[in-house]
Amino acid sequence: GAARERRARAGRRCRGTGASVMIDADPTAPVVTIDGPTASGKGTIALKVARALGWHYLDSGSLYRLVALEVVRGGVDPADAGRLVAIARTLRPWFGDDGRIRLSRPQAGPAEAGHEDVTDAIRAEEVGQMASRIAVVPALRDALLALQHSFRQAPGLVADGRDMGTVVFPDAGLKVFLTAS
Repeated sequence: GAARERRARAGRRCRGTGASVMIDADPTAPVVTIDGPTASGKGTIALKVARALGWHYLDSGSLYRLVALEVVRGGVDPADAGRLVAIARTLRPWFGDDGRIRLSRPQAGPAEAGHEDVTDAIRAEEVGQMASRIAVVPALRDALLALQHSFRQAPGLVADGRDMGTVVFPDAGLKVFLTAS
């Protein structure tokens, strides 16, 4: 859509992959954070705000699920903090304007190259349980914090998830905490 075109013109695409993969953070880019309890609608609202503004979108909770997906698929020991960090450092997620989550796989062979839509795969029960197990690993949390910071790009970022306005982007210009009833 229009937001994707604006981001492409801003030069924020990863050369060689065509994906909106964040490389280096722009500490001057504005940030809006949206936090709140599970099922409060923060993801839906954050995506709509990002689309309306033509800004980047970050679903931080999905990052843990993406690592968990790789752990499950690869048979990785969830207690192996070093492997978890290595997975986190190689993740190249793309949060599309369409709400789909893709992983860029530029190092894959020709048959696997491109973007794998993992939106449904990361919602699987096994992946969710694994995400809960690995989310408590301090080294993984640090690695994913760096990844979250990398999404801060011009023209701006709308980030949703736990601790977005307090831990991840404490300097955000607007911090929203949603409640639902």
